[in-house]
Amino acid sequence: MKITVVGAGAVGATCADNIARKKLSEELILLDIKEGFAEGKAMDIMQTSALLGFDTKLKGITNDYAATADSSVVVVTSGLPRKPGMTREELIGTNAGIVKSVTENILKYSPNTIIIVVSNPMDTMNYLTFKTSGLPKQKILGMGGVLDSSRFKYYLSKELECSPSDLNAVVIGGHGDTTMIPLIKHATWNSVPVTNFLTEEQQQKIVADTMVGGATLTKLIGTSAWYAPGAGTAAMVEAIIRDEKKLLSCGVYLEGEYGEDDISLVVPVVLGKNGWEKIVNFELSEQERSAFSKSADAVRAMNQVLKDTRVI
Repeated sequence: MKITVVGAGAVGATCADNIARKKLSEELILLDIKEGFAEGKAMDIMQTSALLGFDTKLKGITNDYAATADSSVVVVTSGLPRKPGMTREELIGTNAGIVKSVTENILKYSPNTIIIVVSNPMDTMNYLTFKTSGLPKQKILGMGGVLDSSRFKYYLSKELECSPSDLNAVVIGGHGDTTMIPLIKHATWNSVPVTNFLTEEQQQKIVADTMVGGATLTKLIGTSAWYAPGAGTAAMVEAIIRDEKKLLSCGVYLEGEYGEDDISLVVPVVLGKNGWEKIVNFELSEQERSAFSKSADAVRAMNQVLKDTRVI
């Protein structure tokens, strides 16, 4: 079993570190275009193996996709990170070319792999990957929903003063500050609706804080976050490799589900060995349906950039 992570930056290296610790594969490849960068990150992680008790063989590679051959899952983190004040839309031009090239190179050696897209803007990069890869839609997944849902649970746990692991809460829509939809009316604390414990004002604050969760961190640390994105991606890999049938919010290509077509958006799906195995339909309120439709319109506007520049 082989897993590949493309991009040895903060998110990619953190993802690889989590995968290695979880012992998800015999062989793990960390690839980067910068000479020696992936090799150094891999060596650093491997030097923790005796301390942390894992035997995963992690290898760093500089731009040699032949080393990724026969990967069961490939994580794509390549691209520019978001800088303070930069929107995800501004990343499209540069990152589209990078992601398309990475996908083409990966498929030369792993034509049946499952691809997890982390690169931003995630919804548009996931759409691009599906449209250009030729893979079945079930094998293309965007990471953002897992991250946003984790942030949602974090803000809920702060208000409720409870363990985040006791919460079930999902985010749908686009992976963006104005396009994500934290479904607070569907969130539960050990099966009890969280709305039983929170005032309307608290609920609104949690939703607002979740929606700007990424921007908040970017402002604080000067670049995109990496611990939670890396861990979230590794959790998706684990659900696939171990065929866990986990219900997670992921970016997937929609063909009529949730009333949308020809678009990649975050919705709840079941993850297993074949990628996403089914989309789970939540009963949305009129307000939630309207928000989802507006989110789709915003993502389509970003996708149009791909068409206008003839990337797809």
